[in-house]
Amino acid sequence: MNPAYLNLFFILATLICNVTANVLLKLGALHTATAENATWLSQLNLKTVLGAAFFGFGFLFYLQVLQRTPLNVAQSIFSLQFISVILAASYIIGEPIGTFRWIGIVLTLCGVIIVAASTA
Repeated sequence: MNPAYLNLFFILATLICNVTANVLLKLGALHTATAENATWLSQLNLKTVLGAAFFGFGFLFYLQVLQRTPLNVAQSIFSLQFISVILAASYIIGEPIGTFRWIGIVLTLCGVIIVAASTA
């Protein structure tokens, strides 16, 4: 496989795992938030355990990205995770995206484009 495509695969896999992990953890936390005597141990349900597992897989993919990409570039790319989590939370959980968040999303995208252009 072409090294550039392989790196793109690892970047996308990391993003997908981390976004999925965040959404699952939120859904799992919402499930136990109604319990009156909720303890940290009671937070362990299928969604939170799967969320933690997705973070683990994301970590493994991220190590592959770091082997192939300068750290400053990798971190700039992964700021897209913030945008992805906001969009996923809106679509899956129904969390609203206000005007200032949309402005932040646009500014983050501009930053990623500037960093990507400066490393080309």
